[in-house]
Amino acid sequence: MNNVTLTTSNLSFGYTQSPILRGLDLSFEPGTFHAIVGPNGSGKSTLLDLLTGHRPPDSGEVRLNDIPISSIAADELARLMALVPQETNFNFPFTVLDTVLMGCHPRIPRFARPSESDMAQVHAAMETMDLEQFSNRTIPELSGGERQRTVFARALAQATPCLLLDEPTSSMDIRHALAAMSHLGRLARTEKRTVIAVLHDLNLAATHCDHITILHKGRVYATGSPKDVLTMENIRTVFGVTAKVHHNLEGQTLNITFESKEIS
Repeated sequence: MNNVTLTTSNLSFGYTQSPILRGLDLSFEPGTFHAIVGPNGSGKSTLLDLLTGHRPPDSGEVRLNDIPISSIAADELARLMALVPQETNFNFPFTVLDTVLMGCHPRIPRFARPSESDMAQVHAAMETMDLEQFSNRTIPELSGGERQRTVFARALAQATPCLLLDEPTSSMDIRHALAAMSHLGRLARTEKRTVIAVLHDLNLAATHCDHITILHKGRVYATGSPKDVLTMENIRTVFGVTAKVHHNLEGQTLNITFESKEIS
């Protein structure tokens, strides 16, 4: 499995004349669990769309291992990066097993059957996401959290060196959310994969991720370690709430507590 580094250079994008992202210069290296956080409308999901090549930027570029992503064929990109989107629509009642198996399709030759290795990858992904008991259940029969775990497992079965995830745990219960985040951290640190997740939960980002980028009003407000980025001052300025940040003796962020505030 080849390592993947994604970089952006002066990246800008807007759906109208008002830009959503402006002049982003970022680097996402292998062996690191990256988080992208920020308020609603700050451009987090749009940035993922640009990183995957699903949208062309208005200016600047995204490069994968120093190659413009726009010049990489779609089938090659599918072997290099997997995406867990915020929402997935299924137009056919696929079973959980069939859905997770879809992750293997980029590396299965046309008209060929999945290999034993492919099926082993599928079952390992299902076991990781606690889905084996739902193997023959159809997607419409699943709860929202079970469906999200299925899409997550499909991306794991794709076995790519880069994983991009948009709110991957938002519908999961706490047990499965923590297990998913821990597994992403292991993939980054032990298998040297590039893992990039958009997250709303600052505590999940603080306790599981190695590097955090805060987007604010379409720009990079701060980027670095959780300890350096998730400060009380940054949280107050960007999110408009008062927070207390608690660290352990080594200075690592343990958790963040917030004071409630009515939206005016």
